[in-house]
Amino acid sequence: MRHISKTFSGMAALKDVSLSVRRGEVHALMGENGAGKSTLMKILSGAYRADPGGSILIDGTLASIDGPEAGRASGIAVIYQELSLAPNLTVAENIFLGREHRRSVFTDKGAQEIACRDVLSRLGLAFSPSTVVSRLSLGERQLVEIARALASDARILVMDEPTTSLSTLETERLYEIIASLKVDGIGVIYISHRMEEIYTLSDRVSVLRDGQYVGTLARDEITAERLVAMMVGRDVSSFYKKDHRPTADRRTLMSVREIGDGRRIHGCSFDLKAGEVLCLAGLVGSGRTELARLVYGADPKSHGTIAIDGQPVDIRRAQDAIASGIVYLTEDRRRLGLFLDMSISDNININVAAGDARYGGFSNVTQARERAGRAMTALAVRATGMTAKAGALSGGNQQKVLLARLLETKPRVLILDEPTRGVDVGAKSEIYRLIDDLAANGIGVLMISSELPEVIGVADRVLVMRDGRIVGEINATPERPIAQEAIMAYSTGAAAIDA
Repeated sequence: MRHISKTFSGMAALKDVSLSVRRGEVHALMGENGAGKSTLMKILSGAYRADPGGSILIDGTLASIDGPEAGRASGIAVIYQELSLAPNLTVAENIFLGREHRRSVFTDKGAQEIACRDVLSRLGLAFSPSTVVSRLSLGERQLVEIARALASDARILVMDEPTTSLSTLETERLYEIIASLKVDGIGVIYISHRMEEIYTLSDRVSVLRDGQYVGTLARDEITAERLVAMMVGRDVSSFYKKDHRPTADRRTLMSVREIGDGRRIHGCSFDLKAGEVLCLAGLVGSGRTELARLVYGADPKSHGTIAIDGQPVDIRRAQDAIASGIVYLTEDRRRLGLFLDMSISDNININVAAGDARYGGFSNVTQARERAGRAMTALAVRATGMTAKAGALSGGNQQKVLLARLLETKPRVLILDEPTRGVDVGAKSEIYRLIDDLAANGIGVLMISSELPEVIGVADRVLVMRDGRIVGEINATPERPIAQEAIMAYSTGAAAIDA
């Protein structure tokens, strides 16, 4: 791709960007959300048309990619973070959707299943072509997307945050598939915000910032410090901000005693102090999210009690939690958090809209607009305006809009489930700053994170879960910060350690 530019309504999304991909390499593409990565890939696939003056060459030959069909014909396939499979169709039907094998006017399902079986075998996948996609795990669906790309003879495969919702085992399987694609000579453009993935997979890394090409690093040049400097122009050490300095004599804000659901969570007890950042750590499947949902009332508990400031509260549903001053940021912001087709303003105001009603139930539009404006400024939400649809925002800005909605309820306890998942390093830094500011103002923060550097960077105290139980507690002190080894020892059930 040479000298690619793209403007939307007079605003430049890309400015003279060039990118090359070699046969059989993994070329990582990094940058903050809004840096232009998705726009560049949509131009490559034919979803967008670039401004005049740029060019795309495949094997040195000028390619005219003026639409998605032309992109596919040029051997380009894109696997988006939000998978595009039809869950009610079989694996074979999904793989050949829009390119069905025909016998006269009818679909030749037998021929499709044979061709599908060949590509599944190539990837070492065990499920059948006749399996309905809705029965597959998220990781298996991701592999169906890859199979669809291979069945279309893709030569360049774009993968956008492919491991965001995958387990550790599914992620390792994906790595193996990517290695086999390299052997087959397929070029992979890999978009991710996770540094460990970049170290593991990439042969080269290119960085975009504010719609412009910043530079490319070879594998032996890649360091976190260099990548962060290229992406956001600041040091790694500025990521984690912890200035609220919690003290041991802070009062207990929330007490949870022997809470459980009789299935996954078994008798968990803990205290959360005012102004404390308490992290729940543990391996995927350890029960962290399930515990948080019980506290919030999103799922019914079979036993246990919750108290706020020493007073018992009866939380049976989310509305009860909000009334008690507890709010919950879901890990799945697009499916369970935001109203994607509604405006930023409506998303921010929806929890407090009833309080704005006047004259028999009419909305106070002026008050709602002012509230949304203040929230967007306070959380640095980047958008064309408060009337923009939430679904059109980058991941980091979506997360900030959801946080703004929760904060408008004036919570005392903020439960954050994977608050930085799928957001860029710049947005992560801003979310860490916000967490620190909230703790400094006395709000208790209960945070779930799968990223150990994040846990260590922001937590005052860590509770480690395994098999639905809290199995360890680790406190941070100036003399002895939280150790990653201690968290992993508890998480994996290793021999007891002095934490």
